[in-house]
Amino acid sequence: MTIPPAELAGYADVVFDIAVPVDRDDRVLINAEIEHAPLARALAEAAYARGARYVDIWYFDPYARRSRVQHADEATLGEVPSWLDARNEELARHCGVLVNIRGTATPDLLVGQDPVRAGLDRMPYLTSRQRLQLGNLVRWAIVPGPTAEWAQAIFGVPDEARLWQHLRPILRLDQPDPRAAWERRIAELLRRAEVLEDLRLDAVRFEGPGTDLTIGLLPDAHWTAARLESVKGHVFQCNLPTEEVFTTPDHRRVDGTVRSTRPLILNGTVIRDLELTFTAGVVTEVRASSGADVVRTHQATDAGAARLGELALVDGSSPVGRSGITYLETLLDENATCHLAWGAGLPPGVPAHLRAREAADLDAAGVNRSRVHVDFMVGGPDVTVTGVGHDGGAVELLRDDEWQV
Repeated sequence: MTIPPAELAGYADVVFDIAVPVDRDDRVLINAEIEHAPLARALAEAAYARGARYVDIWYFDPYARRSRVQHADEATLGEVPSWLDARNEELARHCGVLVNIRGTATPDLLVGQDPVRAGLDRMPYLTSRQRLQLGNLVRWAIVPGPTAEWAQAIFGVPDEARLWQHLRPILRLDQPDPRAAWERRIAELLRRAEVLEDLRLDAVRFEGPGTDLTIGLLPDAHWTAARLESVKGHVFQCNLPTEEVFTTPDHRRVDGTVRSTRPLILNGTVIRDLELTFTAGVVTEVRASSGADVVRTHQATDAGAARLGELALVDGSSPVGRSGITYLETLLDENATCHLAWGAGLPPGVPAHLRAREAADLDAAGVNRSRVHVDFMVGGPDVTVTGVGHDGGAVELLRDDEWQV
C-alpha cells in the first residue's frame, strides 16, 4: 500500500473514534485480505494506543479459496473450520471489537470455475460472524482498504493513489474534523429515518427500467440508520462509510420484478445485469448476463435465502454516488444508491414490539431468517421510489435521486 503512513494513522483514528470506539482492555479482531496488511497494522497500532488488551489480525487469501473450489471434494465446500467460529464466539463473550476490511483484490477470481461449486464455498463469510453482527454481540464495523489490485479492477490500472483520493472524501477524511463530520451525517440520517417512520407506510414500490417491485412493510415499520448499540450498551457505527436509511420488510409481501443497477460481487464472481422476480415473497426467477447460477446456489442456502431481509434508501447526495464510480465492493456501492438484501432480516430495522420475540415468532411475524445476507443495488436517477399508505394512498419518496419528503 502506497498511502502515506500518517494518512493511514489518521484513518485508523477515525475508525476507532467514530465507527467502533475502543476501550481499555478490549479484545479487537481484524479480518483482512493479505493486501490490506498496511491498514490492518495501522488499526492494530491505534487500538493498542487506546489500551486494547489484544489485537488479532486474520488474513484471508482468496487464491487459496480458488484452489479449494477447483480441487476439494464438493461435499466439503460448505464446511467451516470450528476454530474460526471459536474465535468469533470468544470475542462475543467479551463484547469486543470486530473490524472487517473490504476491497477485494480479486473481484472476479472465480470466473471460469464451476458456479455451483463457487456458490457452495462462502468463505470468508462465517455464520458465526453474521450472528455476532446481527445480534450486536460485539461492536463491529466494515471499512474499505484500498489496494493496487482493487484499483486495477476499477480503473484498469493499479493506481492505488487514485483510488485513495476518491475514498478520502467518501470517508470524510478530507474534512477539517472527520469525527464531527460523521456525527453530523449520522444525525441527518437518523432525522430522515424519523420522517419515513412518521409516514406510517404499509409498502414501498420501486419503478424503473426493468423494475416494478412492491415490498410490504411490517406493522409500525421502524426506519433507522447505521448507528447501533451493542448488547452491553456501546454505541457504534457499523459501516464506514454509511449513507443509508433502512428498514426490515415483511418477507411474505414482496411481488414483482427488480433489476439491479450496479454489478454485484458474490462468491468471487461478478454478477452483472441481475434481475429477480418475486412471487408472494419468494424469488421465483433469477436472470443475469453473468453469474446467475452463483445467485441461484446462494439463494438455495436455506428457506430464507430467497426472501428479502432489508430495504434501504440512499439519495443522490451520497459522496459515493457522486464520485461516479462503480467500486465493485458492496460496502461502497450499496452506499451509492438504494439497495435491497436477500437473506436475514436486520434486527435494528424491526419494530420495537417485535424485537423481544423468539426467532420462530419473528419469522411468523414476517421477519426473515437466514444464514446469509446479500445486498444488491437497485436505485438510481431512473428509479422512482414511492411509499404506499395503509389506505392505498401514495407518496413519492425518491425521484431523480432526490428526496421528495
